[in-house]
Amino acid sequence: MRRRVSRRAFLRSVGGGAASMALASCALYAERKPAKPNVLFIAIDDLNDWIGCLGGHPDAKTPNLDRLAKRGVLFTNAHCAAPACNPSRAALMTGILPSTSGVYHNSQPWRPVMQDAVTLPQHFMAHGYRAVGGGKIFHGAFPDPASWQEYFPSQKQNKPPDPMPPNRPLNGIPKTAHFDWGPVRVKDEEMGDWKVAEWARGELAKTHEKPFFLACGIFRPHLPWYVPEKYFKMFPPDKVTLPKVQKTDLDDVPELGRKMARPEGDHAKVIKTNNWRNAVSGYLASMAFADACVGRVLEALDAGPYARNTIIVLWGDHGWHLGEKLHWRKFTLWEEATRCPLMIVAPGATAPGGVCSRPVGLIDIYPTLVDLCGLGPNEALEGTSLLPQLKDPGATSDGPALTTYGRLNHSLRSERWRYIRYRDGTEELYDHAGDEMEWTNLAGEAKFDPVKKDLARHLPTVNAPEAPGRGGGKKKAGKA
Repeated sequence: MRRRVSRRAFLRSVGGGAASMALASCALYAERKPAKPNVLFIAIDDLNDWIGCLGGHPDAKTPNLDRLAKRGVLFTNAHCAAPACNPSRAALMTGILPSTSGVYHNSQPWRPVMQDAVTLPQHFMAHGYRAVGGGKIFHGAFPDPASWQEYFPSQKQNKPPDPMPPNRPLNGIPKTAHFDWGPVRVKDEEMGDWKVAEWARGELAKTHEKPFFLACGIFRPHLPWYVPEKYFKMFPPDKVTLPKVQKTDLDDVPELGRKMARPEGDHAKVIKTNNWRNAVSGYLASMAFADACVGRVLEALDAGPYARNTIIVLWGDHGWHLGEKLHWRKFTLWEEATRCPLMIVAPGATAPGGVCSRPVGLIDIYPTLVDLCGLGPNEALEGTSLLPQLKDPGATSDGPALTTYGRLNHSLRSERWRYIRYRDGTEELYDHAGDEMEWTNLAGEAKFDPVKKDLARHLPTVNAPEAPGRGGGKKKAGKA
């Protein structure tokens, strides 16, 4: 069972912050130490399980991700701490669950409620590493300059701008904001993600005096799906495969689940404008572009001097619905929103071709890297190291994976089951042994009460109040 700590205990355990840790570590690292492994830390925004190696969509073209998965361990049952960019990334980068911090939504700045948190790159800096980043690692609205020695394009603007097509929206859906897709007639080199990849390539070609923690954040396939035209040509709309959808899917879902799905919103607009195939094409195109950017980075690593002594961690911050459960985007507690890519290549710890089907969380990345790199502990971490699964992909994991969206709304995913409990006590239960699309809610059947009871043991015992929203007001679950 994963360790749960109170918010007060968490803040007390990290008292002193990164600055004191860094000062203390300076004396330690004045002496010569054995070379520690470097870390290449690749994040891809809004990337769901459609990639080739996870088998989520038959039309996906992600050769670079698929090759990377074969180099180490692919986690096929990995889940986010929260199905939204900001809380997911804040949890991953601090090792602190949303239920402990109170950061549940995109609109809630995380630093004010975790002032003393030692982030993942801060922990590496405190142990003699050079920590640099580029692109989207933290949620764009809340960069954290204290976590990096250098950042591209800057500490205040973490994401380079993208060229925008004229005459938006391209999909013809009125008042659609950035829920849009279509080709931009530019070269790859003009895209922000490509610039981030080229920056990372430059870092990998440098001579480094210290071991490095290099974070590379790819923005696509985040909305809007504007990528060069050649990627759209790879996925003609009339030939793409639509997701499997059951029109009555929400009939057995509690009211709070239906409110998250909002079938009268994006889904209704997509159907009304006959845009479903175009949207799937746009998402697949954006995935293919992101894959090409990752390929550029991996190519530079393999051609450079650090190929044999660099751990590679690649993750997506959460999943994404494209019509399943009559829903689009993330912001739910179902499989499409919680399941995300996670693959780790660790020289000396992983063998090529490892596949782990145990339930794990992105919250486990921080303690895993601490173990792999032999760093001192951070007692505030709430995840569990995946080192046993890296050495033996069949090793048992530490209970079901937890995902939280809003206070007291939780989902637990084991190897077989998904259990959801909302803040009003209503429930969902799905048996993935025969219902991978989560179409049949079994929570109301008495014979499954023991299953629910067993899973419920892993629900958080601490559910922190909502953190203040931007500007200090009440949170607002924004769309992003």
